[in-house]
Amino acid sequence: MSHHDESCADFIERIVYLLDNELDEDDVHAVKEHLDRCAPCLERYDVQRTVKSLVARSCSEAAPDTLRQRVLLSIREVHIRYTEQS
Repeated sequence: MSHHDESCADFIERIVYLLDNELDEDDVHAVKEHLDRCAPCLERYDVQRTVKSLVARSCSEAAPDTLRQRVLLSIREVHIRYTEQS
């Protein structure tokens, strides 16, 4: 099957790989060519790129120290309860 015969379904997974820079040069070219011709796939690409960006940004933010301390305390309490039950 040539790249020209592929349907949108064939590109959905490769769009994710494109965003993660995990495609070889030929696949990058094929996906970008498809995105240039296909508005629904381009929209899906834009949504996935936005979500990936938001997740990356929120993962780099540190939790407030008070929240961090409460979480650590809860973890210790669960650990103690688990240890006492064993």
